[in-house]
Amino acid sequence: MTIPAGLRFTKDHEWVKLDAEAKRVTVGITAFAVEQLGDITLVNLDVKVGDRVAAGKAFGTIESVKTLSDLYAPVGGTIVAINKELDAKPEAVNEDPYGSGWMVVVETSEVAALEQLFDAKAYEEHVKSSAH
Repeated sequence: MTIPAGLRFTKDHEWVKLDAEAKRVTVGITAFAVEQLGDITLVNLDVKVGDRVAAGKAFGTIESVKTLSDLYAPVGGTIVAINKELDAKPEAVNEDPYGSGWMVVVETSEVAALEQLFDAKAYEEHVKSSAH
């Protein structure tokens, strides 16, 4: 499993891509999470553009053939984009979790909080410890 450099990762197996100039982060779930979940059947994003989210609070759920899991905001801020494609094509998360399987974009003033998240190397260690 390849873990892309340049992203940050949460303990809950979500990835965060920062656009520092715009103070926006794109959020999705990692390939490890996809592997654990199995085939994704539904992505339910319980937010709309303009909604505020708080760090650590659920913004939706993801359902697979195995389970239902919450999706957590890695930072607080305002939702500025939602991947509506996932309504009709939730399998995009399986096919391309770091690309077309993105979920939301959050505009945040908490950019510094991203430093608390795992970098690729630390996330790789976290995955190894989670897999046992």
